Parts: sequence; structure tokens; C-alpha cells
Amino acid sequence: MRNILITVMMLVVVILLFNAIVAKDTTGTKAQIQTQGDNANTKIGTLLTP
Repeated sequence: MRNILITVMMLVVVILLFNAIVAKDTTGTKAQIQTQGDNANTKIGTLLTP
């Protein structure tokens, strides 16, 4: 029973850390990757226009 409780608690901690680090709206990893990708697409677009 104790092992199951520890496992569930660790899963909750992992979920909370994921939400705090990766999925955060403006400063999370996903948002930063999206911003860098948008910037790269803009730069590539300006290189290709005559």
C-alpha cells in the first residue's frame, strides 16, 4: 500500500512540474519554442521576398 501511495505522489509531482515548466502560458518551454519558431519563419520570409 505504501508503494502505491509513493508512486501516486511522485506522479502528481511530475504533473505539477510539467505544468510549471513546459506548459506555462507565456514563459514555458512550449511558448519559448513557439516564439523562436515564429521569429525564424519571419526572417526566412524576409529573405525570400524580392
